[in-house]
Amino acid sequence: MHMARTGRGLAAATSVAALAVTALANAAPAAVPHTLAVPAVVGHTLAHDVSSPLSNAQCQAKWHINCYNPLQYRTAYDLNALYRKGVTGKGRTIVIVDSYGSPTVQHDLDVYSKQFGLPSTKVKVVKWGHVPAFDPKNSDMTGWAGETTLDVEMAHAVAPAAKIVVVETAVSETEGTTGLPEMMDAEKYLIDHNVGDVISQSFGATENTFPGFAKGDFSSIKKLRYAFQDADRKHVTVLAASGDGGATDLRADGKTYYDKRVNSWPSSDPLVTSIGGTQLHLNDKGDRVKPDSVYNDYGSGGGGQSHVFTRPSFQNGVKSKVGTRRGTPDISMSAAVDGGAWIYSSFDPTATGWDVSGGTSEATPLFAGIVALADQAAGHRLGNIQKRLYDLYSRHSKGTGIVDVNDGTDNSYQGVTGYKAVNGYDLATGVGTVDALRFVPALARQKP
Repeated sequence: MHMARTGRGLAAATSVAALAVTALANAAPAAVPHTLAVPAVVGHTLAHDVSSPLSNAQCQAKWHINCYNPLQYRTAYDLNALYRKGVTGKGRTIVIVDSYGSPTVQHDLDVYSKQFGLPSTKVKVVKWGHVPAFDPKNSDMTGWAGETTLDVEMAHAVAPAAKIVVVETAVSETEGTTGLPEMMDAEKYLIDHNVGDVISQSFGATENTFPGFAKGDFSSIKKLRYAFQDADRKHVTVLAASGDGGATDLRADGKTYYDKRVNSWPSSDPLVTSIGGTQLHLNDKGDRVKPDSVYNDYGSGGGGQSHVFTRPSFQNGVKSKVGTRRGTPDISMSAAVDGGAWIYSSFDPTATGWDVSGGTSEATPLFAGIVALADQAAGHRLGNIQKRLYDLYSRHSKGTGIVDVNDGTDNSYQGVTGYKAVNGYDLATGVGTVDALRFVPALARQKP
């Protein structure tokens, strides 16, 4: 079974490469897939010569891409007026789940915040299991550290006053069978102990790679849902990245793609809000120079029909698009590398500095910040937001803050034909993206 962190990065002086891990099944019982994470492709290397973020024009001249900072995002998503009203995520907690974590996550967030004039926040680190000492020469660890950095800084960019809890799981080549079961155990523990209002997951595994899938036996996935079922009962919102493989995704080898349409879990789970990817087109102020399109450059926003889960009731209104299956994504945020986010990290002392990153693992913590703002505005946890989200969508009103992405671009990838962004819901961007000034209070007010 392959387990990929759904993120893409462009190093300031290197080429773009996928950030992924391969989850190899061991001799564990087929009903409960245990995974051993090892890197498949590593190319997220920070440049030594970039001591501070470049302007968008400089990125275009040097690397032929656009690059954005959190101040541009705040304008693009209409967040500043919310902040002036005091809606900053205060009193809310975002939980981020990553293997290994990063030993410099607090320092890096402080540097990131100072660079852009943002208040920093305390990052609480929870170690789940015997997390090994961080080794900057271990590419698996540095890959996950890069993911952790991206997750934390993006969540903070949107919800600057929210608390952040990073859960480090002990995926280790020397410690044996770890992976998705351990992540689910960690999430359930935190849910049971009332830690966190929204959980951000930037990882996934192609449904087809789970034991029993080929025979139509989906028990290996369904037996991993216990954390999400617990979250549903305890009114905790759970998010997952829809992936970076467009309408396809990686095989179990972590290197090659299926030549047909597939989907990935946990994004495909009806108890999870699936976050897809868009490409923003902004000027230096953060104003749009043209409408958002589908993320499709060095990866592509995941989306399509689940082969495991049937259509949930909240998607009955879009059954013409999803058919009888659960469709993903539900909603989308910025994910394209051409239009990626500046992040700062120093976990590798030989590669300290600023980098441009993208992928749906950027989009997911961005939306986690949106949920934290909505929780604050509501004065309570919103929990599973799926019914609220699709009820808002059904109004087809600008007042809901849901912004359609319908420019006709698509998430075709690796030779597999994807889905176009068309009017209304589609399997490339879901219901679309958000104007936070309208979306946050609308989501907070919407009945569950």
